[in-house]
Amino acid sequence: MRSTVNRVLLALAGLVLVVVGGAVLAAGLGASVPSWWPWDGKTDVLLSTVDRQRWRDDGWWWPTVIAALAVLVVLALWWFLAQLRRGRLADVLVDSGDGEGAQLRGRALEGVVAGEAEALDGVARAQAMLTGRRTAPRARVRLLLEPHAAPLGTLNAVADGALRHARTSAGLDVLPAEVRLRAVKHRAERVS
Repeated sequence: MRSTVNRVLLALAGLVLVVVGGAVLAAGLGASVPSWWPWDGKTDVLLSTVDRQRWRDDGWWWPTVIAALAVLVVLALWWFLAQLRRGRLADVLVDSGDGEGAQLRGRALEGVVAGEAEALDGVARAQAMLTGRRTAPRARVRLLLEPHAAPLGTLNAVADGALRHARTSAGLDVLPAEVRLRAVKHRAERVS
């Protein structure tokens, strides 16, 4: 949901910038613009001579403005390129031994890892996500632990169980994983 909102906001910001920039360019080239538009001719400028020369004596002003604008452009490009990157791995390339290979759906492997981890004693809920490349996936597993669960034992059980099974079933040499443990919030028990 967050990535969809992010992409929509990026598209709207880009559209506004393209429209405003195009309108300024059109007015500068002599095209007709609406009467309310602030720059309506070839002789109009964004900054008047007085505005441009106000900070002329301060040698730091224009380099600072240009540097700040350059940083904004770089951040906007970085944000744009981050939208094109997929967070979740769609499929994993499995070497089938015949030179062809096979594709294993990433969601299927995630579901199996999460299901096997959730079946462990002391795990209330488990989520798994595959990232990385098709030939070198990485796993992110989030576990919500019950109050009686031992974190180290649960972590070892996930590593030796669900993650090892996923690695061998996909025919991977290694499956780097990040496992995050969080405890269920519960009320204190009354002892009498």
